[in-house]
Amino acid sequence: MTGEEGSVSLDLLKKKMNDFAKERDWEKFHSPRNLLLAMVGEVGELSEIFQWKGEVPKGLPGWEEAEKTHLGEELSDVLLYLVRLSDVCGIDLGKAALRKVELNALKYPANNTNSPCKSKNSKDSVKMSN
Repeated sequence: MTGEEGSVSLDLLKKKMNDFAKERDWEKFHSPRNLLLAMVGEVGELSEIFQWKGEVPKGLPGWEEAEKTHLGEELSDVLLYLVRLSDVCGIDLGKAALRKVELNALKYPANNTNSPCKSKNSKDSVKMSN
């Protein structure tokens, strides 16, 4: 599946990244530290896209198609490094993410807040989770 026919699973991405590294004999370079640092670099490149745009509304109105394509590439770089890092660390990323959503639901019950910008633990907090 190339992704054009439907949704893409984390398992498919994990397999493709593993095959990609094996085919190039890059596994020896894919330590957790190296993968994390590479991902941080990609997050920096992603940040550059938004750096001088101010607040950007959903759907990216006014963005040219080339800008959206570039954004998709940088988002993909971050995702692929994250998937590879989780695989190398032996973490099932999908299960860990679902568990985290459940923990956040317990920590931030829907009926205790009217604003996504405030947590129950801090009046000025703007974070989603720890």
